[in-house]
Amino acid sequence: MRTNLVKAATAVAGLAVVIVATVTLHAAQNHKLDFKLINKTGLTVEEVYVSPSNVDEWEEDVMGKDVLKNNEGVDIEFSRTETTCSWDLKVVDSEEDSIEWTKLDLCEANEITLKYEGKHPTAIIK
Repeated sequence: MRTNLVKAATAVAGLAVVIVATVTLHAAQNHKLDFKLINKTGLTVEEVYVSPSNVDEWEEDVMGKDVLKNNEGVDIEFSRTETTCSWDLKVVDSEEDSIEWTKLDLCEANEITLKYEGKHPTAIIK
């Protein structure tokens, strides 16, 4: 009988380790979506939208009433319930021009720097 109790306790402990590891991995994966957005465009960014690539509408402006001036950065954080890695990004500058980038892998991005090279908008992803 004692052997059965030991086996049961070992099984419960093993299951607890698997559950904790799964929850921790899931939380770590969602944390990877967070990134720093840096503005090097020479313009003031007034609106920033980030939406999953498989959605046809933009989510709400993550800047709210704030703006992102040239040479400034802002941390973009995601809900821990998000699981997709492919996201689209749209910014609207102070001249009301909008620029979009599609299918950004936010699971791999820690920092996105927006800039103009010549007259072409670019995004450097690290």
